[in-house]
Amino acid sequence: MVFSRHLHAIVQTTDIICLHKEVSSNHRRIMKKAILTILLLWITSFCCHAQQGGKFITKYRAVPNNYNFWVYTPEDYEPGGHVLPLVIFLHGKSLCGNDLNKVKRYGVLNAIERGKIVPAFVLAPQNPGGSWNPQKLNELLEWMKSNYPIDSTRVYVLGMSLGGYGTMDFAGTYPEKIAAAMALCGGTTLRDSQKGGLGRLPLWIMHGTADRAVPISCSKTVVDYLQKSHEDQLLRYWWVPGASHGILARLFYLQKTYDWLFTHSLGDNPRYVDRSFDITMEDIRTTYEELKWSKDMFEDD
Repeated sequence: MVFSRHLHAIVQTTDIICLHKEVSSNHRRIMKKAILTILLLWITSFCCHAQQGGKFITKYRAVPNNYNFWVYTPEDYEPGGHVLPLVIFLHGKSLCGNDLNKVKRYGVLNAIERGKIVPAFVLAPQNPGGSWNPQKLNELLEWMKSNYPIDSTRVYVLGMSLGGYGTMDFAGTYPEKIAAAMALCGGTTLRDSQKGGLGRLPLWIMHGTADRAVPISCSKTVVDYLQKSHEDQLLRYWWVPGASHGILARLFYLQKTYDWLFTHSLGDNPRYVDRSFDITMEDIRTTYEELKWSKDMFEDD
């Protein structure tokens, strides 16, 4: 499709400009953010109808002894065509089970169904129960690379609650494969000897101060470790004042969430975390006004 060719060309041009030896590191970041922001705005205006033409595909037992999963392919996907980013969505406890339709209850897939523009492949596995397994998630990532034209420098992961734990466990285990990660009201099961991986990629941790389902201490433990070990250069965190557990689910429907993720690439040299995007309580409130479910829908996730 024409759109895919334009996207690929613009991304290549951005990388070439930003790697020019006469462009300083700081200017490269500013230029890259400006170009990518313009690109994302163009995508939104040009493709306001695009998600209706995308496809949701279920995969059962596609990878032996692994999770069943959804694959979302955007309208402009062409078999054998230009590479596109990949977003990996890890759900919370309430969506565990053996019914893949539950994975559409909230999150990235549901946001797309509601009209959110996500110009990327989406991988959304279903956990039957228990903690997310980083090795299994890596196997699914490698399966996606083998079966779809994935831009391996632009793989992103985000999740909430149990999925927030999965996000940090996966990203901390394979930081060299993830361009950026966002963990909402989660934590990590990684041992201290493994937590250093979380300091090797752009990571944004958010947790509500009034969360009763997953205590904020679960996220603070990670932040404290990275700060004390001086591995927090790529870390962002936000303790959302007065926010309960379910409120952070609204971030899957916020454009800034995806804009922030997409500003990062494994090709960034050196790797950096974008601190120019701010998500505020007003953003969360505005997003919530557009949704049609009850306030406490995700409180037990």
